[in-house]
Amino acid sequence: MNDHTRDDSVAPSASNPTGWLPESDRWEHGTLRRATIHGVRLYNAGAFHESHDCFEAEWYNYGNGTTESAFLHGMVQVAAGAYKHFDFEDDAGMRSLFETALQYLHGVPNDYYGVDLLDLRTKLTNALVDPTVLHGWTITLDGECPSASERDHEYADGL
Repeated sequence: MNDHTRDDSVAPSASNPTGWLPESDRWEHGTLRRATIHGVRLYNAGAFHESHDCFEAEWYNYGNGTTESAFLHGMVQVAAGAYKHFDFEDDAGMRSLFETALQYLHGVPNDYYGVDLLDLRTKLTNALVDPTVLHGWTITLDGECPSASERDHEYADGL
């Protein structure tokens, strides 16, 4: 674990997802969990560019070939693909980004830092054929579909 990714102020999940260290009562990478919380909430609120920024800023903390890097790079692509679909009506661009996201997310544990990656990968795969499946869909975090508050927008603005 790198100290620069440690943030012991990040609260635990109600479950015990990959990334939570129960024996230490903390996240392996607290900054990754914080970025995930804000990024998922912003995605669910339709703030795709801001969501992308949350994942991208944290992605730079990890080396190539790590699960952390693959997860964050995949989530960057998810947010960018949704941005292409919803803001630019560019489904070819969305498909390209989602295909890449699926490659990055392949092999990442299904509960990584609380994100339901099985549902996410299924939705991305289905969107390759029918992009309208994205309409009304939200990312599940800790069994819920949280939406953004002002605090999430402030986090993204501070990046």
